[in-house]
Amino acid sequence: MNAGRGNPDFLNTTARQAFSELTRFAAQAAGDETKAPDLGMRVETKGMAAKLKKYLDQHGQGAGAEFLKKAVDFTENQLGLNADEAAFELVDAVQGDFYPDPPRILPVTEKIVNKYLSRVLFAGNPPKGEFSLFATEGATAAMIYVFKSLRINKVLRPGDHIAIFTPIFSPYLEIPELKEYNLISIYVEGDEDQGWQLPESEVKKLEDPGVKALFLVNPTNPTSRALNKSTVERIAKLVRQKKQDLVIINDTVYATFVNEFHTLAEEIPQNTIGVYSYSKYFGVTGWRLGVVSIYQECVVDRIIQKLPAKDKKELARRYSITSTDPDKIRFMDRLEQDSRDVALAHTGGLSGPQQAIMCLFSLFELMDKEFAYKKTIMDILKKRWHALYQALELPEPKSDNLTRYYALVDLKRMANKRHGKAFSEYLAEQWPLDFLIRLAKIHSTVCLPGEGFAGPKWSLRVALANVKSADCARVGKNIVAVMDDYYKKWQKKG
Repeated sequence: MNAGRGNPDFLNTTARQAFSELTRFAAQAAGDETKAPDLGMRVETKGMAAKLKKYLDQHGQGAGAEFLKKAVDFTENQLGLNADEAAFELVDAVQGDFYPDPPRILPVTEKIVNKYLSRVLFAGNPPKGEFSLFATEGATAAMIYVFKSLRINKVLRPGDHIAIFTPIFSPYLEIPELKEYNLISIYVEGDEDQGWQLPESEVKKLEDPGVKALFLVNPTNPTSRALNKSTVERIAKLVRQKKQDLVIINDTVYATFVNEFHTLAEEIPQNTIGVYSYSKYFGVTGWRLGVVSIYQECVVDRIIQKLPAKDKKELARRYSITSTDPDKIRFMDRLEQDSRDVALAHTGGLSGPQQAIMCLFSLFELMDKEFAYKKTIMDILKKRWHALYQALELPEPKSDNLTRYYALVDLKRMANKRHGKAFSEYLAEQWPLDFLIRLAKIHSTVCLPGEGFAGPKWSLRVALANVKSADCARVGKNIVAVMDDYYKKWQKKG
């Protein structure tokens, strides 16, 4: 049983069926433009919505066709978009017959994805002002592009201090240590006794003048907790009063799995670079669908404008390849250009088919007024969560800010509760990975070490998203079995 990998075993089927219908229509529409066999021509915008609807009425099948028809009407009647332009962009994107234009993100897709993010991140009430988006190959690419562009633009320099809210997805711990970044990490540690929120003493670490940026995953991986409103407000207050130039990278991939979500972009959008991925919620880790979101007044633009003349001259030379006025290129566009080393920026961007299905997933969620899909997924995770903790014989954590996507099991605390303080102290003196090795070798159960996420040294992460409820119970029982084996050996030594 692989409870180590976070790839979900659930996925959205309706948007995939719609994508298939769209692909069939696009190929037929292109073929209608010529009589030559096996050959099609690029379609025109005018009348595209009506052509798509007619095709779906005559040839469409199942839930995908019904959804696609409703989606075309929804873009026009509910989102106020031109139906022909929306239909053409979807058709042309799914054909993949043209470079992404603009390369940052297709225009209709940007509007629709922004509406989607407004719903899942801001409960439909985003801050006033506009967010620009950059479509990327999942959150992984988004992270790499952001780190790279901040370094290139002298916003982050070798030796700078960065604050990292821990525990956290391990690449955020590892990338800063790479030679090309050489950053000094300051861990801002969540408190397990406070539901993994940040104590005041940890928030104060952000006041350090050397701290140039803050990285966080919210809701968290591996602790499955979203920051509560008061924690978000305390961080935002400190930034407004004492750290106006703090750059925040806020990864929100798990926002769709909680009932109550608060993001720093609510309070300080100008400081926050948002990273979002569709991978987990729609089961598309193989599609690689993500976006970077940047507010119209971005702190990075202000920092770049205040750079020394020598640095600005160097950057102007870099971006003069793409602009006659490189000093005025905003960070969002530098980000896209840097992702393709500037010289290839004109061929940058996420592929058309990827943007098309991203658009369909966004429309699906926007049209699901009762959150039926979300509730179904959350119910699945709740059952798995319950099965795991019941098997562990531990109290089941309950809260509206829980994703239940992962469980971080503190083995030392579990040992203390199960067999007493003396045994837990003995266990803490052993090699933590030995527990995981025994779990895998004896019980064929794979989990990851919590320490790898800067979590408690004696902890492990269980990924519930790809392990059925019955298997979650088995994972829990196997963890208990390994723990009890340690206890028996300790008793014999005593």
